[in-house]
Amino acid sequence: MKLGVFTPLFADLSLEEMLDKVQKAGLDAVEIGTGGNPGNHHCPTDELLASAEKREAYLAKFKERGITISALSCHDNPISPVKEEREVADEILRKTIKLASLLGVPVVNTFSGTAGNDDQATAPNWPVIPWPTVYSDMKAWQWENKLIPYWKEIGQLAEAHQVKIGIELHGGFLCHTPYTILKLREETCEAIGVNLDPSHLWWQGIDPVAAIRILGEKGAIHHFHAKDTFLDQDNINMYGLTDMQPYGDVRTRAWTFRSVGCGHSVSEWSDIMSALRTYGYDYVVSIEHEDPLMSIDEGFMRAVTNLQSILIREQPLDMWWA
Repeated sequence: MKLGVFTPLFADLSLEEMLDKVQKAGLDAVEIGTGGNPGNHHCPTDELLASAEKREAYLAKFKERGITISALSCHDNPISPVKEEREVADEILRKTIKLASLLGVPVVNTFSGTAGNDDQATAPNWPVIPWPTVYSDMKAWQWENKLIPYWKEIGQLAEAHQVKIGIELHGGFLCHTPYTILKLREETCEAIGVNLDPSHLWWQGIDPVAAIRILGEKGAIHHFHAKDTFLDQDNINMYGLTDMQPYGDVRTRAWTFRSVGCGHSVSEWSDIMSALRTYGYDYVVSIEHEDPLMSIDEGFMRAVTNLQSILIREQPLDMWWA
């Protein structure tokens, strides 16, 4: 495995400054935003699509520092009931798939999206319980009429460009659990998989090691985000896991995103690395820093230090002892 970082946290740095910082930290890879929620601070997407010469010059900046691009990311809602939002998200996703192919980047990360409750809806609707049955009916309509048809088309586009799609299992979107992403994968194609982020599994009560087993056995883990979550049981008792308080209300929130090792022990993170190796993932572990208690540099370097101590970089030897 290799260690990388999702670069929106360095949005204030130029591309060259960001790459120098990553190189100095001893990382191997970066995950670059092309648009959507990550923005495109380090990727002039349209310029690169239009010019082979600019793509060559762009990639040279990574190569001279010994850094690769693990994924291009454009997290957004491509099945939103809001026409403008949906069209913008769809456009950047299609562009990102094409750009990834041209740059030789194997994975595009994004969200599955969330539709409305019908064709007249003006906002996304995320049903998470089966009763009253209106929620079950809504979920069935969303999957059959919006989610599956859209991702069938995108999956075909990704396959044509030899690119994999890593869907992040994030609350608020229709694919947010191992079951939902595997269901979508079965209905579409194997280009559709997961960008596995343990932080979103923990707050839903899902064991990341078990999720790695479930998804890894299906060959569905295309990328991995390294972000932690602290669970505050006293606050969970008050607000539940679907806590709607702002992320900045750390004292009262049921759960809070943390840097790696600050929500769960390094030993637990070591178990995650071992599970990834056991179930066939030998690609980049990409740090995502959204810790409200730490500065950009401190949170980033805490994750780097902790992950460097447990990352499994080399292939296993023959079992010479047995």
